[in-house]
Amino acid sequence: MNEMTRQEIAEYVLDELKKAGAQKASCAIASGRKEEFNIEANKFTLLRTLFDDALSVKALYDGRKGVAAVNKLDKDSIDGAIGQCIALAKAGTPDEAEDIAEKIENKGFSRTIGGSDMNKLFSRTKEYLQQVQDEYPKIILEGVTSAFNAGEGIYANSNGVMFTDESEGYGFSSSFVAKDGEKSSSLSGFGAGMLNLDMPLIAVGLHRTMIEESVKSLDTRMVDGKYVGKVIVTPQCDDMIWGTIIDCFLSDRSLIEGTSRWKDRLGKKVADKKLTLRAVPLHPGIIGGERFTRDGYESFDADLISGGILESFALSLYGANKTGNKRAKNTAFGNIEIAPGDVALCDMIKSIDKGILLNRFAGAAPGPGGDVSGVAKNSFLIENGAITDALSETMVSFNIVDILQDITAISKERVEDGSSILPWCCFDGITISGK
Repeated sequence: MNEMTRQEIAEYVLDELKKAGAQKASCAIASGRKEEFNIEANKFTLLRTLFDDALSVKALYDGRKGVAAVNKLDKDSIDGAIGQCIALAKAGTPDEAEDIAEKIENKGFSRTIGGSDMNKLFSRTKEYLQQVQDEYPKIILEGVTSAFNAGEGIYANSNGVMFTDESEGYGFSSSFVAKDGEKSSSLSGFGAGMLNLDMPLIAVGLHRTMIEESVKSLDTRMVDGKYVGKVIVTPQCDDMIWGTIIDCFLSDRSLIEGTSRWKDRLGKKVADKKLTLRAVPLHPGIIGGERFTRDGYESFDADLISGGILESFALSLYGANKTGNKRAKNTAFGNIEIAPGDVALCDMIKSIDKGILLNRFAGAAPGPGGDVSGVAKNSFLIENGAITDALSETMVSFNIVDILQDITAISKERVEDGSSILPWCCFDGITISGK
């Protein structure tokens, strides 16, 4: 099998699944190469090249589904996955919602950048270490990784669908704390994807801001009492609101189980008219965004919420068949964009008498009613229109359905980190309390 191309492997898998009795079948192959620098304690500790392969197969046998996956592409592993997939399909329970994509137009995509420049990546990484040491001597870099990533993906099914994709890009991640004698901040981190190395790594996205905030967090303050106020959710705190919306209100799981409070809200107002939320794998600021979905359709950018109106659920083919709603135009629900607002961030802060700048949130997913509570981390108090002290762990609680109706402002500024394009958003009606 090693001498076969990925496309030939896909064709072999489909042929063998059909020979084994599958009426419908699909397979996806993902292969990657990573050239990576690792840094610990401000020193380069490792340069390595990693290769990985993944094969997933699906078969439908009399309406029963079988799936299997392996991380090798040798013949024994592939044949083992095929056998397991068929066995699971024959033993499964019929489900009429299971299907595979119909053929429309096969396509190949290429987003290569001419290969890696490891000398420049090394220089940028070394420059980053020196800048942190010179400019922020209280920062301890716990771990740094910089890498060039190359990937190849294929999806094929027995309806004749065939998509291929090649992509390349750079990735960078850093975790750090600030220390001063016995004082220490909580662990923070930053990661981003990039198509080139034109910019110093410390200048990408909110990286420098997050380092500066770690230093400021050496001294923290507890919120006095309990009050209802405004919270500015920063771009790095994407899961608190945006990830929760997609998972709890728009996903296959929430709609199939009937737990989504928005299950009957398609085409209706679900948020303040300031909010437009899109899934945008094709946006030029997204590095390595999908070009075809996990279930075999070409991907397109799509509005989930537009001007506060719910335009689309985040449904796969199976979720659409199961619920009777339309399939989403992509499955890249981690690649989101929020339209910019008309307020400068500095003016947003100036308008708040007492509130929080929220960088990270640790809490459970909301219950069926939409109630959320958790701890604000790496966050700051806003007083009399200015950011003041770093907060020690402070509780915030709110109803996510309610606060989406009361978005005070969305910033003009947005941040791109290779996976999302997000502004700062100010929400009112959030309960803030010290422990």
